[in-house]
Amino acid sequence: MTAAPAVPTVGLCELTLEARELARMERFYTECFGLTVLAREDDRVWLACGERTRLGLWAPGPKEFGDEGGRHVHFAFSAGRGGLEHILERLRAAGAEPRGPVEHAGGDQSIYVQDPEGNVVEVWDYFEDGEGRRAGVAALEP
Repeated sequence: MTAAPAVPTVGLCELTLEARELARMERFYTECFGLTVLAREDDRVWLACGERTRLGLWAPGPKEFGDEGGRHVHFAFSAGRGGLEHILERLRAAGAEPRGPVEHAGGDQSIYVQDPEGNVVEVWDYFEDGEGRRAGVAALEP
């Protein structure tokens, strides 16, 4: 019996963050990153993050399928060409304290900021500038 070929995932569908203050987190992500609200429910908010991904902001507590949201240490948004400066302006206007841009060895750059819950949010132009533009995720292989 031959094993079926592995089917790779094609991207991230959603990421959820625990949010003790839903309205504050929603405001941060909509004002600083330009995300739009897809839906509001009693215990969560869904935000559009690109064409095929959503960011969930979930109040603490059990959800369906055994989920409980979660505390994340770090995640990264992908920035479009020239997008880092625009996002830096939005972050500063919102009173956030971003770090960067930090230039990486391959010619790409990142900015970093903490959201109101303490999650480290990176915005990275990797797929627009430097090695990532030429090779995509293959350039990240060790």
